[in-house]
Amino acid sequence: MAATSSIEWTEMTWNPVTGCQKISQGCKHCYAERMAKRLYAMGSERYSNGFKPALHYDLIDIPKSWKKPRLIFVNSMSDLFQEVVPDNFIHRVFATMQDCPQHTFQILTKRSERLRQLGPFLPWPENVWMGVSVEDERVVGRIRDLASVPAKVRFLSCEPLIGPLEHLPLKNIHWVIVGGESGPGARPMNPEWVESIQRQCCRANVPFFFKQWGGVRKDMTGRLLHGRTYDEMPGAKTPVMDAELLPQLCG
Repeated sequence: MAATSSIEWTEMTWNPVTGCQKISQGCKHCYAERMAKRLYAMGSERYSNGFKPALHYDLIDIPKSWKKPRLIFVNSMSDLFQEVVPDNFIHRVFATMQDCPQHTFQILTKRSERLRQLGPFLPWPENVWMGVSVEDERVVGRIRDLASVPAKVRFLSCEPLIGPLEHLPLKNIHWVIVGGESGPGARPMNPEWVESIQRQCCRANVPFFFKQWGGVRKDMTGRLLHGRTYDEMPGAKTPVMDAELLPQLCG
């Protein structure tokens, strides 16, 4: 379960775990669940149980066979830290990442409490980026849990952004991704919510990546903000902004 990815902020996906259970409003219209249903209908062996969580032990070591450096999103179709994934399985996934310094691994979780609990017992090589999903104010506490782990890059995925996030605690956060919900039933994203997060990142000197406006047809809404794309990444030089725009963008 590895494939090139159309997700704008990564290159490949690696899914040693598939399937998940919904825990917050950000999960309501889960894209992975929709995709799993399509794969099940197509007869994919990995999704023979639909979107029920499944562990794929045979995929744990697969990144070791990739020699060319890659940017890899871990478990795009699941959550590595969900309760049904045993501790020893998580340790094995981290061991593989530690053994593959040529790659950069991006992990996202909504189970930040378990991340905080296991964090002290996991290896944190420099090539592992750890993030949490923060869709609205109700789950901002996930950021505090994230801050407890010694990952070199800690990041936030504010997608689907379904409410304002006016006071993000960005100290020791190294990257923020923002995106609107897409697909059937997509909830609208207020442009003011996006602009607020962008200003907060600008003031805190945190790279800001705007993924999409979303909507039922995300290809129609695009990903321009202030007439440009924001593709900032950790460790990369932040693009120089027009001096006339700085007061407007950073406030």
